[in-house]
Amino acid sequence: MTEVDFYFNAADRLQVACRLAAKALARGRRLVIYAPERELAQRIDRMLWTWPATAFVPHCLVGDALASDTPVLIAPAAGSVPAADVLLNLDADCPPEFERHARLLEVVPREEEARAAARARYARYRAAGCVLRNHDLASGEAQ
Repeated sequence: MTEVDFYFNAADRLQVACRLAAKALARGRRLVIYAPERELAQRIDRMLWTWPATAFVPHCLVGDALASDTPVLIAPAAGSVPAADVLLNLDADCPPEFERHARLLEVVPREEEARAAARARYARYRAAGCVLRNHDLASGEAQ
């Protein structure tokens, strides 16, 4: 059964995604970031090179020659989401075959449109029998 963690009230969604990637890396977990929009995949790729400023999160795109040896992967297309310990979704919809992953992370910004899309994903995960947890980033709960 997939465990889904919603991190809501994110002031900067991609910065939170980078922080979660670094956290998964520190815990020895393999993470796939699902970012099916090309521009979004490029932005998260650039941010992982520079955030945090004092560390490095080794990452590459799923199709890269080093992907099998890299702990953090970026999946820029629906058909390219490999199984991993943790899946981080940056799409407005549920990622394909999310049930294959033991853990799924959702980062929800403060904008109402994004919150509405997150509520729809939450309902779908609940209907699928996932274990759901909420973390309010505005309260500092999910540090």
